[in-house]
Amino acid sequence: MHAAVVRRYGEPPRHETFQDPVASEGEQLVRVSAAALSPLVKSIAAGKHYSSKGVLPLVPGVDGVGRLADGSRVYFAFPRFPYGSMAEKTVVASGLWAPVPDQVDDVTAAAIANPGMSSWAALRERAHLQPGESVLVNGATGTAGRLAIQIARHMGARRVVVTGRNPEVLKQLGALGADAVISLEQPEDALAARYEEEFSTHGVDVVLDYLWGAPAEKLLRAIRVAAHRRPQLRVRFVQIGSIAGETLPFPASALRSSQLELVGSGIGSVSNERLVQVVGELLSAVVPAGLSVQAEAVPLSSVSEVWEGAHSDRVVFTM
Repeated sequence: MHAAVVRRYGEPPRHETFQDPVASEGEQLVRVSAAALSPLVKSIAAGKHYSSKGVLPLVPGVDGVGRLADGSRVYFAFPRFPYGSMAEKTVVASGLWAPVPDQVDDVTAAAIANPGMSSWAALRERAHLQPGESVLVNGATGTAGRLAIQIARHMGARRVVVTGRNPEVLKQLGALGADAVISLEQPEDALAARYEEEFSTHGVDVVLDYLWGAPAEKLLRAIRVAAHRRPQLRVRFVQIGSIAGETLPFPASALRSSQLELVGSGIGSVSNERLVQVVGELLSAVVPAGLSVQAEAVPLSSVSEVWEGAHSDRVVFTM
């Protein structure tokens, strides 16, 4: 079969032939139609993600859209290594697929699944968001962050606050449902004052953090200060991504002296089966909630050319 194949870490995959997968008991073959290129996929293919197995060659791709042997159109995830989703065929375990609604096309389903799942799982499974609560999305200018605004609104958030660096994108987030926009490109004192206003005046129940590193440190510091002034303040801080840094200094007393709850959301914190169910819920909400994602369909044969590029839209490889 034709597939994208990684033979060396640090190099883009190449479009070439790869052995066909054979389904074992409890598995099914999937004929793939679309698979999205995400930061997670790139990180695993580079051997840098915590879930990377360190074994080559491999076919990249953690999820996609395709058809089972009976013709059912499904979203699937977590193919059996080394068969990823960026191939004509792959193999997945029973229970790791969910139906795709007829109103959602293959490219949209593949493009929205991973970034949408990041906030859907964080809000539903980790933060247990309740209607009427407020949400702050730290790092909302990317695909996942923009979807997080829409999803929080769909789940009944009364107020959604966003942060980010890109001024042009920040201007667009109000149309997606953001009530307040905080630029991270401002003096530290001014940023602290804006955080103080949100936590003390409006209140924040849940933080979705796509950044970590220095931006998260400043936000956690602001929560700590606000908690000293409002002892009843309870913030569920959900860590999702770390594009601004893998580590940060964090005093233990910040947890002991406040009602701050710090958890993560991702592969491992929620079971694979539940993550697939979450995507099924997400796909069912695409039309009624009006969820949107900017996607660019690219033939898999062009994988080497587009792998390392900067893309404003979510790239989806089609077979």
